[in-house]
Amino acid sequence: MIPVFDLKMQYAAIEQEIDAAIKEVLLSTQFILGPAVRELEQRVAAHCECKYGVAVASGTDALRLTLIALGIGPGDEVITTPFTFIATANVISHCGANPVFVDIEPKMYNLDPKGVEAAITPRTKAILPVHLYGHPADMDSIMALAERYKLFVVEDCAQAIGARYKGQRVGSLGHGGCLSFYPTKNLGAYGDGGMVVTNDALLAEKIDILRRQGGKKKYHAEVPGFNSRLDSLQAAILGVKLHYLDSWNERRRLAARRYNELLADLPVIKPWESPDAYHVYHQYTIRTPERDRLAAHLKGCDIGTMIYYPLPLHRQKLYVNPGYTEGRLPISEAISREVLSLPMYPELTEAQQQQVAQAFWEFYGR
Repeated sequence: MIPVFDLKMQYAAIEQEIDAAIKEVLLSTQFILGPAVRELEQRVAAHCECKYGVAVASGTDALRLTLIALGIGPGDEVITTPFTFIATANVISHCGANPVFVDIEPKMYNLDPKGVEAAITPRTKAILPVHLYGHPADMDSIMALAERYKLFVVEDCAQAIGARYKGQRVGSLGHGGCLSFYPTKNLGAYGDGGMVVTNDALLAEKIDILRRQGGKKKYHAEVPGFNSRLDSLQAAILGVKLHYLDSWNERRRLAARRYNELLADLPVIKPWESPDAYHVYHQYTIRTPERDRLAAHLKGCDIGTMIYYPLPLHRQKLYVNPGYTEGRLPISEAISREVLSLPMYPELTEAQQQQVAQAFWEFYGR
């Protein structure tokens, strides 16, 4: 069986380092916002080319607390993509604001800046682009619109830590970048976790206050806050893994190049990488109108696949409204019917990829 991702192989390679880091935290008995968390915040911020990092309980909380810290609230609008995980829109709703969905462009599957400008109204307060699958969005165009209309930009970097846009790390381009440390991410914990990276000292301070029940000082709350803290055990695990992140991302890129070569002559659309981008291939996602039959065939060959994402957010029951009838955002709708993510992780071997390719060739009668 070739899984979509294999966490056991990664753990086996760094088992002694992980176990030692966990034991160090256990012996310290500093489990909440301890030294391991502070060190990780500094290292991840530096990796993302930012001055500040604020670790929180999840990638979802990173988004939610950032929006709240920026003052996004009832009646406001936040423009985002419908082709993403539902948390991206849920955090907007949790602020009392309204997500405004704009279609994606067809090559990178990221927010289309041309549609963004048309969707801006007097109620628009922010743009929330997602660097989907590990490929950066068109940030020059998005930031230009934000400057022109005086909007905040919150980057959803959940799938893209380490990616670059025109040489600059994602997360450092907008007002704040939101990371997820979900176990399957390029930098994954052994549980939930997230972080906000930013160059804005005031924003970092506000998020820090929000994550600790709304107060700088214990038992003295200033604002309605949350319990959203990354624990020291997860920080220690992530601290070990961070040493390997760049090399793991390079191995993902190598695996993507192999897939491109192995599937070159087959009638599937392969991932596109912009000349402006350094793609970190959180997912290697192809497109084909025969997606469902192909997925069933691969399953029969003991090859795992996933569909990210089968139903755009504007077609979810939660967000369906008269303004988002079927056909309103046609690119997102069409792509959601065709995408299929193949096995992708740093430890993926050439032999495994050849096995995946062989199953493709059998399916297409080559």
